[in-house]
Amino acid sequence: FYLMPLFVMLVTSFKTMDEIQNGNMLALPQAPTFEPWLKAWGETCVGLTCAGINGYFWNSIKMVVPAVLISTLLGALNGYVLTKWRFRGHTLVFGLMLFACFIPFQSVLLPMATILGSLGRFGVTLRNATGFSFGLGNPTVN
Repeated sequence: FYLMPLFVMLVTSFKTMDEIQNGNMLALPQAPTFEPWLKAWGETCVGLTCAGINGYFWNSIKMVVPAVLISTLLGALNGYVLTKWRFRGHTLVFGLMLFACFIPFQSVLLPMATILGSLGRFGVTLRNATGFSFGLGNPTVN
């Protein structure tokens, strides 16, 4: 039953407006239509512009793909080094990394979005951007 809101949302998105207003919320659409999806993609007003959500979708893709790739690469490198290389203080480093797992993602979201946004906005190359990953770059972005 915990997936019921998702089911209702998905089924309702394929109904016409008349069917939504007059029908049963849990009923399957009589004549499924993609018109609401197409309208949301290209015509929906967001704020003061009526250009749809397609621009916002591609902005999200531009932010998510580099974040996932960088996080995966750095996580894999750190995991490999911590399992293979025994150095003085490796348990401390492992403990600090484990502690960092308990930091809520929402507290990291805005700084990460700011950094990734600055990469595209100011034309920073990946070679210069690696300083951001290690905390060596300029954290202020206007």
